Amino acid sequence: MASDDEGGLDLFQEPADYFEPEKEATFATHKLLSGKEFTVRLVGHNPLWGHFLWNAGRTISDYLEEHADELVKGKSVLELGAGAGLPSLVCAITEASQVVVTDYPDADLIENLRYNIDHCDLLPTPRKIAAEGYLWGASTETVTSHLSNDAAFDVLILADLLFNHSEHAKLIKTVELTLKKSPTSKAYVFFTPYRPWLLEKDLAFFDLARGAGFIVVKTLEKVMDKVMFEEDPGDELLRRTVYGYELTWST
Repeated sequence: MASDDEGGLDLFQEPADYFEPEKEATFATHKLLSGKEFTVRLVGHNPLWGHFLWNAGRTISDYLEEHADELVKGKSVLELGAGAGLPSLVCAITEASQVVVTDYPDADLIENLRYNIDHCDLLPTPRKIAAEGYLWGASTETVTSHLSNDAAFDVLILADLLFNHSEHAKLIKTVELTLKKSPTSKAYVFFTPYRPWLLEKDLAFFDLARGAGFIVVKTLEKVMDKVMFEEDPGDELLRRTVYGYELTWST
């Protein structure tokens, strides 16, 4: 409590500089193979790392666009842990039948995903893409409600999610719940081992996937021009490398 003798100081009032100022949103540009460009907004800061455009997100976006006629066009797509939603936007641009882009149900993250949808001029009309909050392993009714006839998706996108080792089982459960039980349906799992000494824990995700009845195939290994975080420890080559895997249902 403050008193006149203390010069009006309120002991329960935080100093003016106690809280860090909220960080401003940033923007990143992505160039399509056609040469056209569009911009996505990134939240200013988020404890779930949604304020970065990760290398795996850029790489899987290029991969899906390059093979869009086979992998995307006319297919339903679900992205998990999407951040800014770049791969989902690319899928919508390349004529997926329906895209649902999701992240943790944090108001700032979901509003930002919807902002990027609303401000992407390259999306065809009508826009067949929606953003929803979703907790891995939870009921999928909210995300599948955007599908007209099916209760599952042709394509799943998991980009740079494997670092979250405690959530692997929930991710696998979500893949089981949302990937259409068809030999042509695929979950694309792209990641970089940003903590190279934990690579084996990253890769343990695929052991769980095999145990759940999925066939796991490594399809891509791409070395980026530079690391995302130059000051980070660990093998630089690993920190520059994006690995791509596909999960399909075993027959």
